This record gives sequence, C-alpha cells and structure tokens, in this order.
Amino acid sequence: MANPTSFFDNARGNFFGGLTAGIVALPLALAFGEQTELGAIAGLYGAIALAIIAAIFGGTRTQISGPTAPMTVVSAVVIADAIAYAGDFNTAIPLIIATFFLAGAIQVAMGLVGIGKYVRYMPYPVVSGFMSGIGVIIVITQIFPFFGVNAPAGGPMGTIRSMHQIPEILNLASVAVALLTIGIIYALPRVTKVVPSSLVALVAVSAGAFFLLDPDSILRINSRGPIPTGLPELQLGFVAVFSNWEHMIVVLEYAFTLAALGAIDSLLTSLVADNMTKTRHDSNRELVGQGLGNMGSALIGGLPGAGATMRTVINIKSGGTSPLSGVVAGSFLLAVLLGLGSLVGHVPNAVLAGILITVGIGIVDYRGLKHLRTVPRADAVVMILVLALTVFVDLLVAVAAGMVLSALLFMKNISDVIEHRMHSAPLKEFSREIPWADEGDLIARRGDKVFIKHLDGPLFFGFANRFQELVTRLPDLEVVVLRMERVPYMDQSGLYALEEAIMDLREQGIRVAFTDIHGQPRDLAERSRMIPNLVPLPFCFENWSTCAAWLEKYLEEERRDLPIPGEPTTDRVLESADA
Repeated sequence: MANPTSFFDNARGNFFGGLTAGIVALPLALAFGEQTELGAIAGLYGAIALAIIAAIFGGTRTQISGPTAPMTVVSAVVIADAIAYAGDFNTAIPLIIATFFLAGAIQVAMGLVGIGKYVRYMPYPVVSGFMSGIGVIIVITQIFPFFGVNAPAGGPMGTIRSMHQIPEILNLASVAVALLTIGIIYALPRVTKVVPSSLVALVAVSAGAFFLLDPDSILRINSRGPIPTGLPELQLGFVAVFSNWEHMIVVLEYAFTLAALGAIDSLLTSLVADNMTKTRHDSNRELVGQGLGNMGSALIGGLPGAGATMRTVINIKSGGTSPLSGVVAGSFLLAVLLGLGSLVGHVPNAVLAGILITVGIGIVDYRGLKHLRTVPRADAVVMILVLALTVFVDLLVAVAAGMVLSALLFMKNISDVIEHRMHSAPLKEFSREIPWADEGDLIARRGDKVFIKHLDGPLFFGFANRFQELVTRLPDLEVVVLRMERVPYMDQSGLYALEEAIMDLREQGIRVAFTDIHGQPRDLAERSRMIPNLVPLPFCFENWSTCAAWLEKYLEEERRDLPIPGEPTTDRVLESADA
C-alpha cells in the first residue's frame, strides 16, 4: 500500500494531475469499451477500478492505469471467442469475467515471485514492433465504424477480408462525424492545450450530432441498449467456472496472455515515468497493484487494463507526484458515471472511431521505423517481424518470437565480432588487461571534476536500463569520459540508451567525451549522427593518453577560459516517440 506519510504530499499538484488525467481517460475508456461486445460502460468501469486500486497498491507513484490499446485488442478477442465457445453472449459472461479475474490473479503471483525485474531485458525492436502493430490493428478495426457500421468479426483480418463491402454500407453522416472528430483532435492543440482535444471532440461533435442528425441516421453507443447508470453490480457468477476443468483450460490460456501483456504494458510505462520523474519504481509491487486492479475491475464487469503511457505522462506534466493523483483520476470518472451516465449513450460510434484512429496513429513508433536503415539489420528484421506477427497472427506469439529471434541474432553478432577480433589481432594482445592505472594520477588530482566510465562488453538491450540509471547517480561534475575500448558491439537499444544518457548529462551542463570508440559502435554512432551532432569529432579521442592531455589543459584553474573546439550542438539527434 502507498506510504501514508507521502500519499497526501503535494495535494494541489496531485489533484490537478489526476483530474487532467481523468478527463483525458474518459473518451478513451468509452472508446475502448465500445470496441468490445461488453460496450462502452465496461471501459468506464475498468478505468475507475484500475485507476484507484493500482494507484494505492502499485509501485509507480505517478502511474495512471486503465484500459489500454493493447489490452483492449486482446480483450476483444477473448470476448468474441468466449461468445463463440459458449453459444451466446449471456452464457459467455461468466467465462469472460473469470478470464479477466484470473489474469489479475496471475499478475499478483508474478509480482510476489519477483518476475517484474525482468522487463528491463525486453529489446527495443520487440517493443517498437509490438506497439506499432497495436497501432495498425486499432486503425484497421476502426475502418468499418468510421464508415457507419459495426466492425466485422475476425479482428484485422476479418476487416481486410470484408473491405469490398464498404461501398454498399457507406454512411456519409458517419464519415463526416468521424472526420470532424479527427480534425478537432489534431487542430485544437495548435490553438490551445488547456483542455484535452479528445475531450473537446467527444463533447462538441456528440452534441452537434444529437441536435442536427436524425437519431436513426447514425449508430450510437446506446444502439445496443440503454447505458447502465449508478454504481455497478458485483459480478460473482464467474466463480462456478473454476469448478469446470474444461472451461478452465480455455480460461487459463487467455488469462496468461492478458497477464503477460498487461505486465509488459504496465512496466514499460513505469520506465517512462521513471525517466520523467528521475525516480525508480518497484516492478514487483507494480505487478501486484495492476493485478489487484484487474481483479477489482473484473468484479464489477470492467475491462482489464494496464499502466497507460499517455495518461501517466499527462499526470506528471500536470503536477502529479504521488498515488493520490491516480485516486483522483478514478474518482472523477466515478463522478461522471454517477452523474452523466445516461448522456454517454448518445455518443456516436463514429466519434469513438475517430478518437481511436488518432490513438492508433499516435502509438506507432515512428522513431524506430525512421531508423530502420541505420540500425543493425538484425534489429530491423526483428522489428518488422514482430509488427507483422502482431497484426496478422497473435500478440504474445509476436513478442515471444521477437524475444527468441533477438537473443539468437545477438549471440550470433557477438560471436562474429569476437571471432573477427581474435583473427585480426594477436591472441596475447586481445586478452591483455587494459592498464587502468594510467588514470590514477589524474583522478587523484581532478576526481571532483571528471568521471571516467569503463564500458566493458556489448552495449545492448540487457545493459541499456542499467546504463541510463548510472547518469542519474552522478555527482556534480564537469566532464564524463566514456572509455569504449572493450565495447565490440552496440545494438539499437544500446544506441538509444547512450543517446538518452548523453542528453541527460548535457542538460546538467556536463561535457561528454569518447575514447577508443571503433568498429561497429563507431559506424553506428556515425550513421545515426550521434557523432558528430551529440558528441563532436574533437571529443572522440583515439586513445586515453590524448584525452588525458586535453583534460589536464581544460581543468587547469588558471586556464578555464580555454576554448573547446567543436562545441556540441543542442539539437537532439534521435527523435523521441510517445509510446
């Protein structure tokens, strides 16, 4: 549970952070819910339960949880398959609730046994391909709602196979509503960012459609039936499912899928929050909090979810610093449910389709796709494969295949590099220890001004997180020297980790220099323009002795006005993408 001594710290900032995040979550919760057979209200129920419970019991102080795009995509498949298995919607409800509840219980177990710490070993190309694939799925599955009808069964492939039907079912009013929604979402931030553009689009376009369009001319949320109002009822009928082994086999398969996906989704968002707040989350505790949140959501008939990146970022930027902000976000959504539930039913499906299309476009990793030609070919292959498997096969199959392929290709790359070095240099020299004592005199005299980091071994996805943690623990310095003698290989995750670390150091006013960066790491750094845009050529020293000579001149107190050739620019080289 959250520390009571810090829960109410910065009450004003946490109130506004949580309120803003709750406002942003409202249209997304409705849209995600409407994407499933449970309807928009299930998205709202899930957002309420997860935001409050995961905030109180989780391990990331600023995380805002709720239904997310990846979890909704899988949940929609779970619900559709459960209905097909049971024969009708009402019979399938206990199976669906049991699956969601068990997924939360599995997440709690994952946290208790300490699995959370392993998320740091998720390679960037796998994450990139997965997120881009989710974005593509969302856009594809919203094509039919965009044109005015419900999406066909079968996910993205079902939509693709049914595309020939669009001219026959085209609803111009629906298209106009969806386009207006998308236009407001993209145009309003150019005018003001005081109010979330998705919320303005939801309210304004829904109100216009209500007054200007015939009720039967366009599908609305209440087309399936009236939206429930008041507090949700407890769903306890699912308990009987656990006594039927045949049903349990079906439930377990999907529960493990949801639990694993929710864990990955949440902990990646926790890493984003850490980078923004310069704090460190508790991965295992976060899994426990997310699991309890999903169990609570299932008990009231809500969708499962995870830590939501966009809502968490908005919370932090709006002043949120403690779990109180998550409680405020959930409480706001509860107030909306109790006070405005009947109005929610009049929202057109096309409005939600427009919102989801912008969400799908926004979570595609353009940063990773842009650098497909510059990153190692193995990373590019993994990214494209995971993206394709995510869209056309299965999300967990995509992640599992990406992890296995990343590991195999990484081992091959390291083997090739080591074999090349052993054949290109005498074995005695290759195995010789570098005389680190050559730094002793300088450190003894200037250790308060300069920090020398020895990077020993490949800079790859398993090391990236630890390297970024390093720069947050550095004392006040003037120069950081990265000795790269023993770095034979650097992958895309390592490249981005190095970029983030250098940018963090530069923001602290600390100069960064390389020594002995050669071979594949040097080639990748130059192709990506890290050299010379982030670390100019004059700061890339061929060996330690030339770097030490420069340091002696630069650090002499009587010569502090010594000009430094090739002063680094302030432009970021590798653009960041919002996950």
